[in-house]
Amino acid sequence: MQNSDTTKYIIYANINADGIVEKPDVVGAIFGQTEGLLGDDMDLRDLQKSGRVGRIEVNINAKSGKSSGSIMIPSSLGKVETSIMAASLETIERIGPCTANITVSKIEDIRAVKRKQVIDRAKYILTDKFDDNVPESQEIAESVKHAMRIEGITSYGDDALPAGPNVTDSDAILIVEGRADVLNLLRYGIKNTIAVEGTNVSLTIGDLSKNKTVTVFLDGDRGGDLLLKELLQIADINYVARAPEGKSVEDLTQKEVIKALRNKVPAEQAMEVSTGHRVQKKEGVVKRRILNLSSIRRRVEKPKQEDTPPVSATNEKALKTYAEELSGTLSAKLLNADKKAIGDVAVRDLANVLREANSDVKGVIFDGVITQRIIDIAAEKKLDYLVGVKLGNIANRPPSLKVLTSEELK
Repeated sequence: MQNSDTTKYIIYANINADGIVEKPDVVGAIFGQTEGLLGDDMDLRDLQKSGRVGRIEVNINAKSGKSSGSIMIPSSLGKVETSIMAASLETIERIGPCTANITVSKIEDIRAVKRKQVIDRAKYILTDKFDDNVPESQEIAESVKHAMRIEGITSYGDDALPAGPNVTDSDAILIVEGRADVLNLLRYGIKNTIAVEGTNVSLTIGDLSKNKTVTVFLDGDRGGDLLLKELLQIADINYVARAPEGKSVEDLTQKEVIKALRNKVPAEQAMEVSTGHRVQKKEGVVKRRILNLSSIRRRVEKPKQEDTPPVSATNEKALKTYAEELSGTLSAKLLNADKKAIGDVAVRDLANVLREANSDVKGVIFDGVITQRIIDIAAEKKLDYLVGVKLGNIANRPPSLKVLTSEELK
């Protein structure tokens, strides 16, 4: 009998006979019709006696005067010799008094199966049996860890945004900046994440956030502040968590991730803890105090503007006053032809309000990122100007619409 410890391959074959045959008939046909076919070195009886071929297992069933079943032969021969032996089975044309046909269905590599079992088990041990998440720096450990992370990541929506496997079913989700952030959080068992993949946030994020509790997990830099402003315009955000200052989510350890998520704050308070800024409320008026502005302000390349109507110094001064009032409030003002405020609205509702606005609205100034979506709506409503904190990814700027950032106001 074959020793399972030395088995390398298992030959699987299907058998069909035009008559009633039994197991001894099949075994006898295999030995009898392959005897001497492949020479003395490949004689099946001798190979079985030496333990290089195992016991032939046959399952046979008879129905309506015909027989069918399967054959299984363990082998510790090499790959070439096992293939030759498997091919010899297909030369058998009769079993007992009946015409028969044998077809090899597959040859299973036992070692490959065992390797897969080792990898699957190693993944489970890595995720559930270790108290810490610092595996030994061995090549096989890194291979298992990489496989676990890649297999866990999925794509969500028409934009194929990188996401964890539980984003669709979970009642709460984490929004992060990029694919690397999703992969890092998967290492620590956090599977309800989705990445925005850039500052031009997809409407897929907005739709997903409508019926879920949403926490934004941002990098601890200026880019995180800008991304938060755009997300607050598009998505329904409940909480905001930040990586330590100067660090990215993709580089955090498990301890740092847990600490950051525990310290999350409600969305309405998020701008109060943004890097380098504090917002104070006093007697109903929002006043902004900028700390160390010279050290954190970055130069924003001013896009070339052509064929747009000039804004007078007086008008720019009025707009700058509005910009200072709105700074840090995540709000917007709708202005008429005389630059007088005729309405206030939250930035997240700006797009919908603009679509329904009448012809009295000639301009908008808001505390948020100017996106292509806002520009398109403003052009459609024939607005004269649009003022925001920062320009997003703009592909098309209508010549009739004046687009400015707060820093460009004199």
